[in-house]
Parts: sequence; C-alpha cells; structure tokens
Amino acid sequence: MNPGSGTLIINIMSEGKAETYEGVYQCTARNERGAAISNNIVVRPSRSPLWTKEKLEPIILQNGQHLVLSCRPPIGLPPPIIFWMDNSFQRLPQSERVSQGLNGDLYFSNVLPEDTREDYICYARFNHTQTIQQKQPISVKVISAKPSRERPPTFLTPEGNSSNKEELRGNVLSLECIAEGLPTPIIHWIKEDGTLPINRTFYKNFRKTLQIIHVSEADSGKYQCIAKNALGVIHHTISVTVKAAPYWIVAPRNLVLSPGEDGSLICRPNGNPKPKISWLTNGVPIEIAPDDPSRKIDGDTIIFSNVQERSSAVYQCNASNEYGYLLANAFVNVLAEPPRILTSADTLYQVIANRPALLDCAFFGSPLPTIEWFKGAKGSALREDIYVLHENGTLEIPVAQKDSTGTYTCVARNKLGVAKNEVQLEIKDPTRIIKQPEYAVVQRGGTVSFECKVKHDHTLIPTVMWLKDNGELPDDGRFTVDKDHLVVADVGDDDGGTYTCVANTSLDSVSASAVLSVVAPTPTPAPIYDVPNPPFDLELTNHLDKSVQLSWTPGDDNNSPITKFIIEYEDSMHEAGLWHHQTEVSGIQTTAQLNLSPFVNYSFRVVAVNSIGRSVPSQVSEHYLTKAAEPDKNPTTVEGLGSEPDNLVITWKPLNGFESNGPGLQYKVSWRQKDGDDEWTSVVVANVSKYIVSGTPTFVPYLIKVQALNDVGFAPEPAVVTGHSGEDLPMVAPGNVHVNVVNSTLAEVHWDPVPLKSIRGHLQGYRIYYWKAQNLSKRSKRHIEKKILTFQGSKTHGMLPGLEPFSHYRVNVRVVNGKGEGPASPDKVFNTPEGVPSAPSSLKIVNPTLDSLTLEWEPPGHPNGILTEYTLKYQPINSTHELGPLVDLKIPANKTRWTLKNLNFSTRYKFYFYAQTAAGSGSQITEEGVTTVDEGKMAGILPPDVGAGKAMASRQVDIATQGWFIGLMCAVALLILILLIVCFIRRNKGGKYPVKEKEDAHADPEIQPMKEDDGTFGEYSDAEDHKPLKKGSRTPSDRTVKKEDSDDSLVDYGEGVNGQFNEDGSFIGQYSGKKEKEPAEGNESSEAPSPVNAMNSFV
Repeated sequence: MNPGSGTLIINIMSEGKAETYEGVYQCTARNERGAAISNNIVVRPSRSPLWTKEKLEPIILQNGQHLVLSCRPPIGLPPPIIFWMDNSFQRLPQSERVSQGLNGDLYFSNVLPEDTREDYICYARFNHTQTIQQKQPISVKVISAKPSRERPPTFLTPEGNSSNKEELRGNVLSLECIAEGLPTPIIHWIKEDGTLPINRTFYKNFRKTLQIIHVSEADSGKYQCIAKNALGVIHHTISVTVKAAPYWIVAPRNLVLSPGEDGSLICRPNGNPKPKISWLTNGVPIEIAPDDPSRKIDGDTIIFSNVQERSSAVYQCNASNEYGYLLANAFVNVLAEPPRILTSADTLYQVIANRPALLDCAFFGSPLPTIEWFKGAKGSALREDIYVLHENGTLEIPVAQKDSTGTYTCVARNKLGVAKNEVQLEIKDPTRIIKQPEYAVVQRGGTVSFECKVKHDHTLIPTVMWLKDNGELPDDGRFTVDKDHLVVADVGDDDGGTYTCVANTSLDSVSASAVLSVVAPTPTPAPIYDVPNPPFDLELTNHLDKSVQLSWTPGDDNNSPITKFIIEYEDSMHEAGLWHHQTEVSGIQTTAQLNLSPFVNYSFRVVAVNSIGRSVPSQVSEHYLTKAAEPDKNPTTVEGLGSEPDNLVITWKPLNGFESNGPGLQYKVSWRQKDGDDEWTSVVVANVSKYIVSGTPTFVPYLIKVQALNDVGFAPEPAVVTGHSGEDLPMVAPGNVHVNVVNSTLAEVHWDPVPLKSIRGHLQGYRIYYWKAQNLSKRSKRHIEKKILTFQGSKTHGMLPGLEPFSHYRVNVRVVNGKGEGPASPDKVFNTPEGVPSAPSSLKIVNPTLDSLTLEWEPPGHPNGILTEYTLKYQPINSTHELGPLVDLKIPANKTRWTLKNLNFSTRYKFYFYAQTAAGSGSQITEEGVTTVDEGKMAGILPPDVGAGKAMASRQVDIATQGWFIGLMCAVALLILILLIVCFIRRNKGGKYPVKEKEDAHADPEIQPMKEDDGTFGEYSDAEDHKPLKKGSRTPSDRTVKKEDSDDSLVDYGEGVNGQFNEDGSFIGQYSGKKEKEPAEGNESSEAPSPVNAMNSFV
C-alpha cells in the first residue's frame, strides 16, 4: 500500500501467480470520528483455455437443406469474441441466408453448391490475454444433383413457439431469431403490448437480432419475431423480464448537526427484486455497534434526536439483491461552530450586461447558517422573486442590468454568531460589432477593405483579430490590419474565402464574417446615388429626469454625404403611433443630448438626410419613461361667457397628455365678481374643458383663473382673465331718431345711444330696419320688403343707400347685444325726392313712307318722378355715311307715338330718345330708320335687303320684260359681287372701312363717342357699336329695342342682415349707376345695332 494513500498495489509479474491474489477486497479508512468502508472489489485472473481435441466428420447434405455449424468455444474469463474464417484468415461471407448466431454457431437457412468447402474454422479471441484459439476445420459438401423441395420457415433458434429472456436494467437487450426454409425467410419484429422505442432500437445480423440499449423496467413485455417466405409464416414470442441491480433513489448524505439538534439519514434504493437494506456504523453492523440513545432505525431511515458530540460517526448503508449491491458512506458530524464565510472579501465580479451574474458566498457553520444578501449600505434583503438564492449561498441575478452595479453583502447567521462578507459587482456593456464586414466581390488585382467596427465598454480593452477560413491570415505584406479595417491589396484567386473578425475582451467575445469572391476584371460601373441607408444601433445613455443622451451609428450615405440627422420621438403613453419632431443635428454628429418632458414614455428614431432626400426611419430605440412632475403650464384660452342670463360658463383649452407631466390631471377653477369684495370661489374638476357657474346676476364682470394640477402637485399660479355672466336682451330702444335725405337714392339716419346699463350685454352695434311704404307717383301698394343694415360698435348715425327716388319710406333703429335685439324705436317717415328716369322701355319705327317715319315707344320702367316731357334727337346719314345736322324735338310726356314728316326719301336716320323729370334727363335709347324709295326717280332699283330688318315700302312697275331692265339688273348683280369680294378681303386684313374715319371727321360736336375697342366688319359705327351684344340677340325686325333694367342693389354696401356697412359715405360713388350719354348731353345708348344694319347702310 502506498504511504499516505489508500491505494493497494499488487505486482503480479514479480510476486507470484495471479491466482494467489484472487478474492474480494475492501478498503477501510478510520480516524477518531469514525470509519468509512469502500465497495467490495473482486479480483479474478483472466483465462483463455485451449479447445479440446476432437475429430470432426465431413458433413454431406443435399442442395437446399438447412445446416448449423457449432462452435462451442472453451469457457474463458472474460468470454471470448467468436468469428468464422477460412484457412487464409478471410472472414466467411454472411447474408440473410448464412449468418452467425449470438452463441457463435454458423446457421445456414438453406445450403447451396457454392457452400461446399473444407475450411469452415471457428476462432475465439480472448482480448484480456491477447490470444486467439482455433477449432478444427469443418468440411461441408453440398450435393447438387437434385434440389430439395421448397418448404415453409422453421426456427433454428430459439426452439418452440415461445421463450423467456431476462436482462438487467441499463444493459443492452439482445433478442435473436434465426429460421430455416426455402426460399430464405425474412425476419420481422414487433412488441405485442406496445411499440418499440424509436431511438433505442437497432437491428443487427440482417434483422435476425433485435437490440434495445439502456433497457429499463418499461421495456419488459412480449416481443414477437415473425419469419416469412412464400410458403408460410411462423411466429415466436419472447417474454422479456428486466431485472435490476440496486440503484439509488435517495442516497444517504453527510449530515452536520449541532448539539441538541435533530436530523435523519435516508437510504432509499430500488431494484428488481427489491433490495435488502442493512446499516453499519464505522464499518460494523449496527446491531452489534455501541448503543446510541439519540439514534433510532426505521427501515431505510435513521432518525437522530437531541444529538450530542459523541453521536458523531460514519454510517454505511448496504442495499443488495441477487444482481448486486450498493454501499454508501454518510458522515454524521456533531459540532458547534459559528458561521464562517469562505469566499474572499471584496471580491470583484465583472459581468456583461443582460447576462447572469453569480456572486459566491461559500460558508460553513453548525448549526447550518441561513444566508441573506443585501445591496448597498442600507438596502433590504434581496427577495427571490427577482433574484435566485442558491443553497450553497450563491446569489444569482438572472439578467444583470446597468443598475445592478454596486456592493452586495452576504450575511451568514446561526445561533452561535453572524458573519458578513462584501463583494463588488460591475456591469459592463457588451462588446458588439456595430459595423460588420460585408460580402465583397473584387476583381483580380484589385484592393478590398473589410470594416469591423467594434463598440465595447470603455473600461475593457478589446483585441481584434482577423482570420481567413478559420485560420490565421497569410504571412503576406498584401494584408494590412489597422484599427477597424482589414485591407487586402493586389487580390488573387487564392485570397477568396471567408474572413472573420474576432473581438475579444476579458469578459466576452464576438465575431462576424464575410465572404470574399474574386472575379475577372470588368468595366467599372458608374456610382449609384441614393438617399442614405437608415441609422442603426440606437442607444440611450445618461438617463436623467429631464434629459437623455441618444447615440446612433450612421448607415451608408450611398455616395452623397449626409447633411443632417432628424430625431423624432413617440409618446406611447399618450399618443401611440404618432411621431413628433424632436431636434436636428449636423451630419457629422452621432450623439445628441435631448431635453425631455416629465411623465412621457419616450422612444426615438433617427432619419438621415442627404442631397438626394431622406432615409427611411431607423429602428425604434428602447423606451424611456421619465418621472412624473407637477404641470409646468396652465390651460390657455380661458374665457368666461354666459349661455343664460343667470350663469357664467368658464371654458379653457385643456392640456394634452404630453403637457400633463403626470397622472391624475385635474383643473382648479376659481372665480369672483370683479367689482365686489368677495373671496375667490374654487372647485377642482376632472380633465374637462368647461365649468358652469349658476345663479349669477345678469352681465356682471367676473375675474377668472384656471390652474392645472396632477397627483404630484400644482402648476404655477395662473393668469387672471375677465369674463362676464350671461347676457339678456336690451331693455331700451334708441331715442331721437331722425333722417336727413341726402339725394334721391341716399339718406342719413341719426339716433341717440342707449345707456350701457340698459343694454345688459356686450354692445354689438345698432340695426336699422327700413322699407318703402309706397311710391309717390303710384298709389297702389305692393308687398313690403324690409331691409336691414347693421352698424358695428357705438355708432350713432348711418347711411341708407340704394333708395328709390320719389318714394315714401319708414325707418326704425334697434340696439343689438350678444343675446339679440332690443325693442324698436318709433317708426320715422321720410320721402325721397325725384330722380332722373330710366331709359324708355322700348322704341320702334313703323310705317315708313317717302318723307315720314312713325316712332312708337313705351314709357320708362322707372320714371323716378313725374315725367315732364320726352326729347327726340335725330340726324340723317348720307350715302357716304356722313352724319347730317342734328334736329332736337320736344314731345309731351303723355305721348307714346310720334310721326316725323318732311323727311328726305330713301334716307337713313339715326334717332336718340329719352325722358325727363324735374330732376333732369334720363338714359337714352337709340334706333335707326330709312324712308322709302321715290318710284319716279329710282324705278326698278332693288330695295334694300329685307334681312336687315328695315321696314321698307315698295310700289314697283312691272318692267321685267324691258330689255334695258334686264341689262341694268346684270350690271347691278356684277357690282354687288365685286363689292362682296372687296368686303371679304378687307375683313381678312382686319382693316376698317373709312366710314368711321369720315364720321370722326364730320361728327356732331355735341356727340361724345365712346372709346373704340375694336374694328367691326362692314359696319356703320357709332360709339356704342363696339360694345358686346347683350344676351347674344340681334335687333328685332320690328325695330324694337329693349332697355335692360338696372335695379339698385345693397351688395356693395352695409351687410344687410348678413354683412357690415361702412357709413362714412364712400359708398356713393360705388352705388351710382353708369349712365348712357346723349349726343347733345353726353348720353349714349347701351344697345348695339344689329350687324345686318351695316350691310344695309353699305348697300
């Protein structure tokens, strides 16, 4: 036995035969506390006996018969390995027909002529002695004259229909079925009362052997092998029973007790059959060991009560059955020791963030100390809902975070004392490759660069190493490694492969790989310009109450430098899914200090911008919830307006969720009368935007303030605003209303203001109602339509535009506040003076003769007074389109028809016609007419074109049969054709006929022509000929010209009931209508003559 050791050495080579040492050995170790013993160790020498001499007769059989060649090797220790070979030491071929059984015999399901040989030799190899024993060769001769008849299968092994098999738990179960038959049978296996375990079942020897590894009691049952060929099927059932040597369910464990404590040793084995348990104390059966009153045996358990130091001993539990035994030592140590912590003090643990942290606290003591962990100087005990407290005292932090950094104290306690130990924990940022090498395709002879940008904890020192195809880089000057890059110059085909960047620190390691593909040179493509790739790797640091630092890594700029970064934020608590602009930084920055608001669950994203445009937003950062605080602002747009005469409605614009700064947003609403001495009345309301104060006097000013508050506190003192309680309708009408008539269409109204107290509200202005009671020239009444003008503020006068001349009007005034109108003032009556009349409604020329024309007309639609007379002016137009002298004629007002005599025959006349009142002349209307042809002088001349609408009379003599008449007609027709051609050419050139020029040269000095806007083809043109034709119509054939009505409108003045009116008098010029000027008095007709008339005048 080696000194200082329990190892026993037996040198068989030099100290006698091995058989001398055969036996069972056991080791015992003792000290003053007790004795422990080892398991029994059996020593047996190996044996490899020789085969007994025997004479083997040759075996002769017919083709197709079955054959079994027995081996039966000598019994050795351990058993030999069997195999069959020939004289040349070549293994004999095996198949489904020929195979070796588990017992070593060679089985032939049926023989064939080629099985004939004289050297079937069975070999037994004894591995322990490294020897091989050989059996005498066996001779087999197969007679092939006549093959045997085919037959169904028959089992060669095992025999019969059923058999039994036992195997020990944990061993390999091997079941074998070998059958003979012709043709050769096929073997299948099933388990009758279950299925074969998939992962533990294997087939050997051409499915003739079924093996199940790691067998357990669940593998017991009936297994069936099935042999089948074309002539039949046979079955054999093997009943398998799995036995078990003893194995532990609960093994006894060392027990440390302090004096007076209780404890127990449990020895709970299992096996098949059930093991028998026996106890020993210090290697001696407990039945004959010294008695201990604190000890009691209860089957597989020893119970200790009120132990003393003399109870210390080593106990052995022996569990055995027919297949083996178990032996376990358990030391019961009774001692009294205060706690001791075995872990070194102030041990520093460094852990990567988001990984588990294990803080050791190895301890010893009796009784067994209880362990508690504390963080910081005044921290409470750490609970197991966040931390894991292991039985050995180790504290586990499953996912260590930055805030896990600090000092941790382990406290061990028992009734004899307390021990403490402090350890330090530092959480480090993980090492990351934030810019990984990317797949590259490079042309042969080019240069490639792989980037590997590493981000790491600033207290750790990383080392970066590059590998090629998981090996070191070639020792070649073409490979250059700097801080973040691997550059390969003059790339060749051998440089293709996988390049890996490995970053190591003392705590962690990361790697990233990229593939380099080398290709033949190709033309260099033009660079592609695009918006930047989005930034990535967003990280929040320096978390403070109202600020945080955001850092990111820029994406690829796609050949256009990044000019700026836009930072946006989302408040997932109040406005989830809505992104707001936070700030912008220059394109060279990768960090930004962000100012934050309280009680907001922030997340951020970054957008890169270059000259092409904006990138897509980055991935969202982690969330950061800022602490709640009192509101830093109050609601805005605070107003106080009453909706009823006896209330005050206080409204405000509420704070949004972002501005609330904390949970429980409410408002403190305060009010008091402005002119009184009352104290402030306050009420706290929920997060609403309105509060109604009831029971207030009508239209009284109030001081109002609204202050925000939340669960943390109040906002700053709010500003005070002035509001009013509800308005009521005014009680008094304006007084002293009187009217000054300015002209026939305009009047000015004056009134005295209403006392402010009687208004009972905010003065909106004064509203004038006026309407025409009747027309002085027409006593018949029509529907009364009242018109309304509103004048803002405290005005005391206003203008009434658009009045009808020579009319009887009524007017009253009312004061207006926010509630509505007050009572009306008494109606005041006024009359408008006469005005100039409108143009006659129509003028037509009838019954033309050689020297006379008859004019018929309708009076003006709006006489605007009493008509005094009509004025008719006319002048001839000669064949050269020159205007003759102007004749002025006065016609009584009661006439509607007038005949002009002593006119020139076949002459065109132009007429100007208008009415007059005492106020002056009205608008004119114009018309043209032509007298008839003298039959004596112009016999046979074609009358003017009736298509021109001229009323012509013709009394012709029938001279159609006269020769001279036919010649004259041909000449006239030719002349007309020539004139039409000339007109067409002149029109296409856009020129004007000299008619206008002559007219301008010989114009009546009293006539004022209008501005000439354009040239008109083939027309006699007065000033109004250049105006567009109204309503797209031509002059009727009866020479009637309708004058369009021109009603005054209030659109250009005060608001009526819908708009405001400026009463400063500037409306007068806007309201006055555009009057037509006569030739003698500056008025012209607004009607345009028919273009056909121009042809008549030309002819």
